[in-house]
Amino acid sequence: MLSLSVIVSAEEIQRLYKRFMKLDKDKSGSIDKDEFLSIPQIANNPLASRMIAIFDEDGGGDVDFHEFIKGLSAFSARGNKREKLEFAFKVYDMDRDGFISNGELFLVLKMMVGNNLKDNQLQQIVDKTIMEADKDMDGKISFDEFLIMVENTDVANKMTLETF
Repeated sequence: MLSLSVIVSAEEIQRLYKRFMKLDKDKSGSIDKDEFLSIPQIANNPLASRMIAIFDEDGGGDVDFHEFIKGLSAFSARGNKREKLEFAFKVYDMDRDGFISNGELFLVLKMMVGNNLKDNQLQQIVDKTIMEADKDMDGKISFDEFLIMVENTDVANKMTLETF
């Protein structure tokens, strides 16, 4: 059924299906944004809308069970570092073109910092980050450039949930 059997065991799939069915309050077979936001850990996350958009691979506005499992697999303890970093990259790649633009980086960081920084201060951070990460100098960050930028961080470890 799913190509994620190595990452997510049959037992985990059953447990996740039960959780999915509880979240699917209207029994539509998918979870919409409001149902997703009923999960406290997501509702309290400033990047909740980005997470929902990433889970919703087909852009249909809701998340079916396959998308739910696939999205959560990035957080599995058995998931590999590259998968976790691909998910992290997608948080920033809002238009799904395979690059993080200056504008996308600004918007996502703005979601995280809110009004704690003035826009011009945040823009300076964004410009500096793009300058440092953009090895081919095309004005945007590719996935490979992103990998180099985060290689010495523990982003992948922070994206691991021991149990679903």
